[in-house]
Amino acid sequence: MEILYLLASIISNTFISLTLSILIPFQYLYSFISSKQIPTTKINNGTKKPMFLYQGSVSHERKLPVYHSFRYSARYALFDLDIAPQTLPRSFFKDHLSAQQAREITKTNGPVFLLTIPPSVGYEQNPLSVYYCYELDGSDMCLNMCIAEVTNTPWGERVSFVFRPNSDIVAKPLHVSPFMDMLGNWSMRTDTPGDNLFLAISVQHPELGDYFTATLKAKRVSSWTFGPVLFFWMMPQKVALWIYWEVNVINVYYPFKFTSII
Repeated sequence: MEILYLLASIISNTFISLTLSILIPFQYLYSFISSKQIPTTKINNGTKKPMFLYQGSVSHERKLPVYHSFRYSARYALFDLDIAPQTLPRSFFKDHLSAQQAREITKTNGPVFLLTIPPSVGYEQNPLSVYYCYELDGSDMCLNMCIAEVTNTPWGERVSFVFRPNSDIVAKPLHVSPFMDMLGNWSMRTDTPGDNLFLAISVQHPELGDYFTATLKAKRVSSWTFGPVLFFWMMPQKVALWIYWEVNVINVYYPFKFTSII
């Protein structure tokens, strides 16, 4: 029954995505005719961008009980949550925290940036989104706290938790893989987003030790001629396909080796 549901979901989402993709050229034509552009905001004689684009890769490595690793290319957006919701499509921020909500959770007083993969042509798939919450001290601004939003696949459950960016350990809050139990902690670390972006999560298990690591490495894209719609076209779909592919491959080739930790 679960396999049938999965197949039906894949067929339905494929049809919707392809149909909405056909409409993209007409949307760009309308934007060109009406001369619509993504606006910027002037603050203190400077220009603030609502969004920065990043392109890089996500890698997973599991050392035990059977070694397995994979990597896929990914594109992310870093939104300035104080101005982006007023200038970009509302679908980009659906089910995410506002800047004020993030500040209240982290007890910070500065800007809040959201790193995420926006939905594309009717589909959303985002295993991890991160809020970067800054603290203002006069004219100085520094990254103080982060919030992680983790969504598991295929169950679609989501949890949020706060962590310190330089390095922090949190108790594992939900099931994210059929091949990992709920024991252990997550060790998380991220750099301040700039021209380069780095994020790492490792699992510290009481029996298997530091046996799993996931990393995101990306570089800021200086410009993209055709805008965010084409930049992120089918990106969530690609992430979902890669996750399902890896899980099914492991199920086929190594099912008997994981019975001790499922």
